[in-house]
Amino acid sequence: MTRPRVRLYSRANCHLCEVARADVQRICGELAVQFDETDVDSDPVLRAEYGDRVPVIVVDDKEHGYFRVDEARLRAALR
Repeated sequence: MTRPRVRLYSRANCHLCEVARADVQRICGELAVQFDETDVDSDPVLRAEYGDRVPVIVVDDKEHGYFRVDEARLRAALR
């Protein structure tokens, strides 16, 4: 069984992104799931796709949620 892949799309100086990062780090750490983070402002295509709709949580290349982490839902997706 392969482990889920989690990516957080965020940007600098974004309070919601900081909160989501802390939540994702904690949850992924507890479940031994790695995650990575991408700054949407580092790529014009990502900036156009996500605009002000960050943070965005992606699990296994599918958008899982945005703005806030739904902890129960994320935990269920990672099990």
